[in-house]
Amino acid sequence: MVNMPPKITPGKNDADNEKKDDKGSKDNKALAKIAEPNKWNKAIKKVRRGSTQKDDPFLQRFTVTAREIDDYLHDFSEIFTLTFWKKLVINPANPPYYWWSFIVTCAVMYNLIIVITRGCFYDKLQVRDIVHYWFIPDYLFDFIYIFDMYMISRVGFLEQGLLCRNVRTLTKRYLKSWKFIIDLVCIFPFDILYFFVGYNAFLRVNKCLKVWRLREFFNLAETHTNYPNLLRVANLILIIIIIIHWNCCLYFALSRYLGFGSDGWTYPDVTDPNFSSFWKQYVFCFYWSTLTLTTIGDTAYPEKTLSFIYCITCSLIGVLIFATIFGNVGALINEMDAARNDFQHKVDSVKRYMEVRQVTGPIQERVVKWFDYTWNNKESVDDSKNLEHLPEKLRAEICIHVHLKTLRQVKIFSDCEPGVLVELVLKLKLQVFSPGDYVCRKGDIGKEMYIIKKGKLEVCSEDGKVVFVTLEEGATFGEISILNLPGNKTGNRRTASVRSVGFSDLFCLSKTDLLDALREYPEARKSLTEIGKNILRKDNLLDEEAARREERRQQNLDKKIELIADAVDDLQKVVNKLIDKVSTKDTEGTPGSQETTPPVTEETKSTTTEDKGVKPSTNSKKSITKVHGKDSSTKETTE
Repeated sequence: MVNMPPKITPGKNDADNEKKDDKGSKDNKALAKIAEPNKWNKAIKKVRRGSTQKDDPFLQRFTVTAREIDDYLHDFSEIFTLTFWKKLVINPANPPYYWWSFIVTCAVMYNLIIVITRGCFYDKLQVRDIVHYWFIPDYLFDFIYIFDMYMISRVGFLEQGLLCRNVRTLTKRYLKSWKFIIDLVCIFPFDILYFFVGYNAFLRVNKCLKVWRLREFFNLAETHTNYPNLLRVANLILIIIIIIHWNCCLYFALSRYLGFGSDGWTYPDVTDPNFSSFWKQYVFCFYWSTLTLTTIGDTAYPEKTLSFIYCITCSLIGVLIFATIFGNVGALINEMDAARNDFQHKVDSVKRYMEVRQVTGPIQERVVKWFDYTWNNKESVDDSKNLEHLPEKLRAEICIHVHLKTLRQVKIFSDCEPGVLVELVLKLKLQVFSPGDYVCRKGDIGKEMYIIKKGKLEVCSEDGKVVFVTLEEGATFGEISILNLPGNKTGNRRTASVRSVGFSDLFCLSKTDLLDALREYPEARKSLTEIGKNILRKDNLLDEEAARREERRQQNLDKKIELIADAVDDLQKVVNKLIDKVSTKDTEGTPGSQETTPPVTEETKSTTTEDKGVKPSTNSKKSITKVHGKDSSTKETTE
């Protein structure tokens, strides 16, 4: 409850009223301190909200990383506030910056294509009737250029793995870069000269310097698209079209300078009705530019010196630029077919091997059909090969998301802790079985469990004539055998044969991989063992007495191991104490031996012979030796 300031009652002592006022102000300050964090919490919730997408509860249990905060989601009403734009920091990896770059790219493309066209074909595109219509897109894209400078000054960068959000640091970084200089030249208003020289589109040619944003956008697009090779081809085609377009416009401008129809090389006379329209002029020049830059030729020979120089320049540019471009196109095509060529090489190697080893025709036919299925069915790919470059944790999370529906069908993993599932999902291996292939046969020792990803399998008798049940997508079998449960009446052997009806994709988990994963999770191992025993009890396949005997034996073995480990620890402690005592005696005796060196006497000889294994005298002896005229200490030597 909020405490209101005390009401001053007339007629009372002013000192009492002042005390009450002080007390009330203190209460209000305390309440303000309590309310201030709540105010900031509300503001933070508005600016940074978690993703509203509802996660799957099963999937959420096995998510390795925490949910990201969607930094680019803001309260819509705050966009129109000045505070929002003052504190705005853009993450270049988020979609808003990508789409803004697309808008800027459209503005750059407009200037690259339209400005040069209006400048060269001005008699058709800059007449008084339509010239004022160009002002709308011109100044609209100029505003985009100006706003893009603000956006780039707020683009964060990674510093020690964290996104820098200091607005002042980001702004200084942009102002000191070469991008700022180019952007400043791009927005310089040369349009003011319209008042002195008249309308001329070439005054806006500085807008074309922002071409560096095209490359940045295509780099971003390669990371966002699922078809990077197609995007690279489109990028090359766009570059080719722009180069041909600029050469086309320059050819028309040069023809105007030399005189239309002055010779066979220039553009024909524009007064001719067949060559007077804008589209006829542009298409003719574009055709000439394409033939020249691609060095195909088949054009009229130049007759004037300036025409010769221009043709030589175009030929050199065409040889250098288009040779590079077409080389990149060839590399892209080879890259697009690299997977197919590698697959075909494997098929040819297997075919050659079967031919040399004289494998029968039916088996060869099955092998070829298997290869065709794996290539045509893009889902039958090995995750380990495609995700081998990713970190282990991220790879595990992707595998869990991809195989979520399959994992839900495995009963023994329904209550499994996340760490175990992360370990197991990385060990799943995809296997493809052809029609009629036996996955396992009755009586085989179970070393793997299988999860059906796609296809149908039949559980049949040993001879294959009787079909007991048909397994479909999501079904699992063999999970009990890999747990190696004591008391299993089947002895961990297959109780029936399983064969594939058509082509089937199965995930395989071996017993070795499961035990390796459970070695670090003893509680999970106990849980899985109990679940497996319950399943065996339902099918009356568990020998309780044998299971108890094995448990007691295992417990006794564990106790023995613990006792041995304790004994080894105690022995180690005793050895360490003895080593410490010996080292202490050696350090105490060393200084005395360094101070005096007693002369060799009969007594010392006797001691020396004793050390060498010669049996000394049985009587105790005492000897007093003199060193440098002084009596030394008395030594007693006992047997």
